[in-house]
This record gives sequence, structure tokens and C-alpha cells, in this order.
Amino acid sequence: MSRMDPGSTIWFSLSIDGEDLGYFNGCEGLSSQVEVEQRQEGGNNGFVWQLPTRVTFSNIRLTRPITPETAKVAAWISSVQTGISRPTGQIRALRADGSEVATWGLLDVLPVSWQGPSFDPASPAVATEVLEITHHGFTD
Repeated sequence: MSRMDPGSTIWFSLSIDGEDLGYFNGCEGLSSQVEVEQRQEGGNNGFVWQLPTRVTFSNIRLTRPITPETAKVAAWISSVQTGISRPTGQIRALRADGSEVATWGLLDVLPVSWQGPSFDPASPAVATEVLEITHHGFTD
């Protein structure tokens, strides 16, 4: 019986409305927070009600070396200029062998920032890009 190591190298794939935008080696910001309002009930001193009011979602930052898929990201960002469409998205965490670790569905995805590589001949490094997206919540 072989057991997959959950701590092995992970890659992330991003697709928007089924269009694959490639693989990323970094992903941060997959989070949500529930805001809570406290209410005191008259005559009940044993506790304070904790009532959920609003759920907020962090922006997600995906990083990778520049690849041919960078053109797909640029086309998606350019499409925002001609009218905002809020498609669904999917981020999949994959092991090095291609097997899936986890999947996150995203509602109403919108690109908010893209940062290309910095070129410095004095310190050669891999040319990377950073894509930041926002969304309205998680879905199946």
C-alpha cells in the first residue's frame, strides 16, 4: 500500500469558466472570515450571543515563472476593459505526479492586479509573475 505524502511539492492550476490559465507554484490568500456581532440578552447573564453578520473573502495571489500561459492571463485581464463579466473559477492543488490534493471553486472572479518580472542583469533570477484575483465566495 503506497501512501501519498501530503507535504510533497504542490502546484496550483487556475481555470476561469473552464479556460485553463496554467500552473502556478505559489498560492496565498485562500481564506474567509465571518464577522460576528455580539448581542446581550436581557435577564441572561450567562453568555453573550455571537451572531454572524457578514462573510468576507481575501484576495488570492498566485505566483509562477513566466510561461506561455502568461498570454492567457493578459487576455483575461484585457477583457475586463470591454465589460466586466464575473465568471466562476477553480483552483486545484496538485502533487508533482498530477494527482489532486484539493479543489476550491470561486464565485464571481475578477483579476485585480498583475505584476510581471523585474529584470536586473546584476542578479539573474527566474522571471516571475504574480496574479491577484478577488471573488465573492467559495462554491463546489
